[in-house]
Amino acid sequence: MHGASRQFCVNSDRLKGEEMDLDNILSELEQDGIRNDKVQSDRTLKYLNITKDTGEFLRVLALATCSSKILEIGTSNGYSTLWLASSIPPDGTVTTIEYSDQKAKEALSNFERAGLVNKIALLQGDAQAVLKNFSGQYDFIFLDADRSKYMDMIEDISRLLKNGGLIVCDNASSHESELAEFMNYLKSQKNFITSLVPVGKGEFLAYKS
Repeated sequence: MHGASRQFCVNSDRLKGEEMDLDNILSELEQDGIRNDKVQSDRTLKYLNITKDTGEFLRVLALATCSSKILEIGTSNGYSTLWLASSIPPDGTVTTIEYSDQKAKEALSNFERAGLVNKIALLQGDAQAVLKNFSGQYDFIFLDADRSKYMDMIEDISRLLKNGGLIVCDNASSHESELAEFMNYLKSQKNFITSLVPVGKGEFLAYKS
């Protein structure tokens, strides 16, 4: 179903006794990301996480839209995924795609520690290729990956978003020039209503009417 991707499985023995308070884990991952990115010169090894206020904003959006089926492109170490997964009903699912095998493994460990792994489907692979084989409809799609690939994925992203669903794209202010084509495309579509919100690094919202 998911093309050239690999789904990570839960290590149930490891999970026992390792669950931590979600707020503590989020705080830990926030600080780890800041420290790592300050000293890491290799961009592929940076976490490039969302800011805390963006996480809070995503939580409010997920709750306000009653989202239960979320697609995330760009997992990193799972910081943003945990904000999303903690905001959906017990039977909801966040499907998240990460290109880096190492980051996917780190993310899975963090999901296990937070006790949210049963609400998350983690796929490791190239998002552009993986999405081609996706079906179904998502309430909410969050983009925080390789911005140069978004236009190549826009048809699948639009196809997978339900009517009444919401796209949220990170870095809309911090990397406005890189996202200009993508944002202008959605602004030009008659079935999308858009807004740029000055939270964190800038969040571009596109509502599919």
